Amino acid sequence: MIGIDAGLGIAAVALAMVLTPGPNMIYLVSRSITQGRLAGLISLLGVAAGFFLYLLAAVTGVSAVFALVPAMYTALKIAGACYLLWLAWSAVKPGGRSAFAPKDLPVDGPRKLFTMGLVTNLLNPKIAVLYVSLLPQFIDLDKGGVGGQSLALGLIQITVALTVNCLIVLTAGSVASFLARKPAWLRAQRYTMGAVLIGLAASMAFDRTHASAPR
Repeated sequence: MIGIDAGLGIAAVALAMVLTPGPNMIYLVSRSITQGRLAGLISLLGVAAGFFLYLLAAVTGVSAVFALVPAMYTALKIAGACYLLWLAWSAVKPGGRSAFAPKDLPVDGPRKLFTMGLVTNLLNPKIAVLYVSLLPQFIDLDKGGVGGQSLALGLIQITVALTVNCLIVLTAGSVASFLARKPAWLRAQRYTMGAVLIGLAASMAFDRTHASAPR
């Protein structure tokens, strides 16, 4: 249903974005460190629910957008490239705050943990832009089945994001302690992620493929 290149492409974008500190990472790390791994995992279930809501919106809406306005492919591609460059700058700019410097959070029950994870993800601009601007560019209209391609690509993104976020929850305390003692490693992580994001943005911006109307 989707090509290998498309699957690997969305996986690379998903990995770069999940490793770039944002609202989801900051919340999950803070919750895991202040309230424990179980609280972090319950919060992650809420984040997962948010991903599936975005995926549902993509599967039901992207087909109509491309069928009615195929030229929007170019606009989405440019917007996606610009957003990746903004994330790259956020990763390397001076004075950036580490996601592993947790905020103090009150102790919450399971229902509120789930709800806060869901709300944090739904209000996360990184995820909104990913589904609105980045994911559609990996769809090949010549293959047909835009909704099916959106579903497959979204499931790859969700698998990558949840796997990495789960590892972050389970290791948040240890990683935070390590980075507190090794600031050079933290800088290396930031610059590596910045370089990856710049590379993805350049690849996206100079991609010469064009969208065509569905058949």
